[in-house]
Amino acid sequence: MMQQSPQAGLNVVRLRGIGKTFSNGTVALAGLDLDVRAGEFLSLLGPSGCGKSTVLRMIAGLTKPTGGSIDWAGGAERPELGFVFQDATLMPWTSVFNNVWLPLRVAGVSKAQAAPRIEQALSLVGLSKFRNSYPRELSGGMKMRVSIARALVLRPSILLMDEPFAALDEITRFKLNNDLLQLKAELGTTVVFVTHSVYESVYLSTRIAVFAARPGRIIQTIEVPAPYPRNDEFRHTPLYADCCRTASHALTGAMATEDHL
Repeated sequence: MMQQSPQAGLNVVRLRGIGKTFSNGTVALAGLDLDVRAGEFLSLLGPSGCGKSTVLRMIAGLTKPTGGSIDWAGGAERPELGFVFQDATLMPWTSVFNNVWLPLRVAGVSKAQAAPRIEQALSLVGLSKFRNSYPRELSGGMKMRVSIARALVLRPSILLMDEPFAALDEITRFKLNNDLLQLKAELGTTVVFVTHSVYESVYLSTRIAVFAARPGRIIQTIEVPAPYPRNDEFRHTPLYADCCRTASHALTGAMATEDHL
């Protein structure tokens, strides 16, 4: 379903010296450097307001930096991207099937042409039986699955996710964490995931970039060397505990840095 990805481990996009100053004078980012490697699960971890979502939107081309450069592998143009927002942002007046069709419809693909891709995306997130349901008939977790299917229907090589599980209860969040890792295993896509949860970032990621704010920048990068597949047993391992401790200390340091600015 996915596009061919570059060789695993190679950089697919490189951000250098990124700055972002908003029209009101707020400096959101300054001097930020970040590489995204092909096939990795990269989490952007930090407190609210540190520029994580702004970086994600820059990678997606939804906003532009006021300084620095964003370069794609080999000088290529931006590849097909999927974007999952914190809110499911579904159209309440139409079916799950039509909600997933939306990005293809905008691209001029008819419903008949899009149907196989929509069915495949719904199958990947376990919602084939709910294709004719309306958002009001779905739980919060199911709505987020529809949002993920809508991103996957574009067959992106990179999936960008902006705190997609933040509003969900812990049990649903854990379940969707596992489902997301299963999707990644099946599709081999690169994932860039914004979160403010230490535990979620360690469970999901191969690498974590820890942000500090005022201005936003990366102060530490943490490798999570646990192999995939991962399951709930990973949460009880010494490696998980060690990585959580390292990420927690880095996040505490980031917040202390902010307090002294």
